[in-house]
Amino acid sequence: MTDNQIPKDYNHKNEVKWQKKWQEDDIYRFIGSGTKPRYIIDTPPPYPTGSIHMGHVLNWVYMDIIARFRRMRGFDVLFPQGWDCHGLPTEVKVEETHNIKKSDVSREEFRRLCVELTQENIKMMKEQMQRLGFSQDWSHEFVTMTPEYMRRTQLSFLRMYDDGLIYQGVHPVNWCPRCETAIAFAEVEYVENETNLNYVRFPVDGGEDIEIATTRPELMAACVAVAVHPDDDRFSEFEGKEIEVPLFGQKVKLIKDPDVDPEFGTGAVMICTFGDKTDVTWVNRHNLDIIEAIDERGYMTEAAGKYKGLTIRECKEQIVEDLEREGFLLRKEPVKQNVGTCWRCKTPIEILVKKQWFVAVKKLIPDVRRAAEEMEWVPEHMKTRLLNWTGSMDWDWCISRQRIFATPIPVWYCKECGRVHVADEDMLPVDPARDDPGIKCECGSTEFIGEEDVLDTWMDSSISPLSVAGWPDESYRDLFPANLRPQGHDIIRTWAFYTILRCMALTGEKPFSEIVINGMVFGEDGHKMSKSRGNVIAPEEVLEDYGADALRLWAAGSVPGSDVPFAWKDVKYGYKFLRKFWNAFRFISIHLGDDREAEFRPLDRWILSRLMNLVRDVTESLEEYNFAAAVGRIQKFVWHDFCDEYIEAVKYRLYSEGDEASRVAAQTTLRMVLETCLRLLAPVTPHFTEEVHQHIGEGSIHVKAWPEYRPELVDPEMERMGDLAVAVIGEIRRFKSSSKMPLNAPLRSATIYTDEDSAAMLEPFLQDIAGTMNISEVGLETGEPEITERVVELEPRMDRIGPEFRGDAPTIISHLQGSDPQDVYDELQENGEIEVAGRRLTAEYISFRKEVVGTAGERVDVLNMDEPEIIIEIVR
Repeated sequence: MTDNQIPKDYNHKNEVKWQKKWQEDDIYRFIGSGTKPRYIIDTPPPYPTGSIHMGHVLNWVYMDIIARFRRMRGFDVLFPQGWDCHGLPTEVKVEETHNIKKSDVSREEFRRLCVELTQENIKMMKEQMQRLGFSQDWSHEFVTMTPEYMRRTQLSFLRMYDDGLIYQGVHPVNWCPRCETAIAFAEVEYVENETNLNYVRFPVDGGEDIEIATTRPELMAACVAVAVHPDDDRFSEFEGKEIEVPLFGQKVKLIKDPDVDPEFGTGAVMICTFGDKTDVTWVNRHNLDIIEAIDERGYMTEAAGKYKGLTIRECKEQIVEDLEREGFLLRKEPVKQNVGTCWRCKTPIEILVKKQWFVAVKKLIPDVRRAAEEMEWVPEHMKTRLLNWTGSMDWDWCISRQRIFATPIPVWYCKECGRVHVADEDMLPVDPARDDPGIKCECGSTEFIGEEDVLDTWMDSSISPLSVAGWPDESYRDLFPANLRPQGHDIIRTWAFYTILRCMALTGEKPFSEIVINGMVFGEDGHKMSKSRGNVIAPEEVLEDYGADALRLWAAGSVPGSDVPFAWKDVKYGYKFLRKFWNAFRFISIHLGDDREAEFRPLDRWILSRLMNLVRDVTESLEEYNFAAAVGRIQKFVWHDFCDEYIEAVKYRLYSEGDEASRVAAQTTLRMVLETCLRLLAPVTPHFTEEVHQHIGEGSIHVKAWPEYRPELVDPEMERMGDLAVAVIGEIRRFKSSSKMPLNAPLRSATIYTDEDSAAMLEPFLQDIAGTMNISEVGLETGEPEITERVVELEPRMDRIGPEFRGDAPTIISHLQGSDPQDVYDELQENGEIEVAGRRLTAEYISFRKEVVGTAGERVDVLNMDEPEIIIEIVR
């Protein structure tokens, strides 16, 4: 090989070439049989939005590093890719794109539009994932909108229904008026909002008033009681009396409840059906009536009287005006509050009483907690988030949605008696809104109404590990539970929780052994990336200028659980590192030895020992998912130990014709270090390492074995000795650089003075020090050199002498130039001044140039090093 075959610069545009090659050769295919141990990754199925964002990059880089690392460690890795197609995101996008509501077209047409959009988006995201070098086995791709996957989701529904874990009931639910559907508590996002706390006068029997503060006057029509804390004596006079709700006139009672905060507002609060989750608790606890004042689309109902048909916002504004006009509004105060919003369209949610399907979460919480404790969490503290969530579950999981594009609920209702009929397993997949059950009800009727509600999309994605394993086929246990679940911390209470719950319900087993949690990506402004902030960087922007591997290095320079700031400087550093490595490879490419035996020199043993420590550390770091530590160690070793120190130190041996054994040892070492570093780096920068590997080896680097840790090459003492020798070489290199000398400029000699221990450490490296720095002779002495300073030249300072001595200046200068510089310097040192032509001069009028004279009486340069104390005497 000659370096002419290798391009001068690393070209990241070649990444596409390798991506195509990997796909053609199918090198990431899961075999599923044979002697290799299996490693199953339960990968998150993203919503097919059509675009990969930096959060995806971070999450999938983690997964890809793990998958590639495990393959090289000898595992048969199943790294699938799924797409969570159903639910609100796609429907909302279709409605926005076509400027329609779901009810404007037939169910079939609306679903067709959703499928069409989803297919387009999957295609785009798949191409983007491949462009980033992710190594999924695309033959195991799963799509939740396919009949096969829908069958699994419906089957899971039937089996949990049969076990009494799914039921239908009329309960308060979180409702999105924009999407016109129920949503689960885990899908409610809270945002801070500023509103008014309105202090309202409520008349009480007997001519008195009770003052109540509320942020939701629009719900006064649904007020069913007034509550105070049992220990709050301020309201004792109102006990047993009727309280009239202003504007609406209904009479309510005063009740006492320990959940009332006596410090908020006036200490008296309205109980409305339903303003928030606490209202639901109070209504159930005190058996209060329910008044439905808001409908499914967010408009006021007949219960609101003259405000019927107004939006919630319009109603609030009108009621506040009316309260003020009629003298009920006492004052308003601005207040901040957390408002629950729909996690997809960001519309404030309402709590409505609806007939819905639920998973009996409370029955399964003990199983979920047990499974969570059996898993390994990375980082460990993320487990607390799940356990805290399970401890706050007051309501069951509402799994029915009033949408269209989702897995149908496999249920019919008898048109005659209303009895619920669930599908038989052999009917699946089925759409009850379209398909007839072909059965007879117990009442004798053969007419049925198909369920039009569909399942929450988390019902699809929460069986991902079962789907990957091939459930319900009995062979699924070969691939279940999965080894690893990688995911973001933002969906612990949804995807992680629901998956654990469902798999425990369906199999009695935990769904995975380990769960690795990634953080969120923040922009350079320190805030989470979002379009509204304008701080979003698209991956394509990075790929164009720096390539996928530089972006992957940025992502890998982080640790699970922590939020990660995106910084261009980090991408640029990664790109610079790859170019540095490329340039080093290009230089050594013609000097690489083969696998023949070699008699390693001390410097070879130094770098090989360090290399083995690197293999050990990187392996341990990746086993522990500490990506940042692994990448940091590789970069430091390659950049400094290998490129800056070892390669520079052995250049002279590579061109040496007189010592073949030394040259072969250097060449063999270069190949060992290069190949090992490439394999260590391969999971992180697959394109770069493949590009280099193709110049020196055969086959793909991604089917090679992980580097072997060879303890016989580890020599701590040689490392300590080599570190000192490298430090000495570095000191001489810096001297040449500061002296404006070429690094290969010859030096006559260098004598190293130090203590006996350091001298013994440096002795084996003297030849390398001499050869590396082109020094004819390198000596080693204990003790300190006999060094003296000699003044060899003086220079009168015209800028001081001329202005002060004027006419006498020429005489003074002439006298100084004719004097011995050493004598003038000595007299100034002794007396502080010197007499010249009748004038007294101090040191500020003269500049001196000195030179150092060494032990042999020659002029030398002296270099000083600390820890240990070393003095190097250089003769040019």
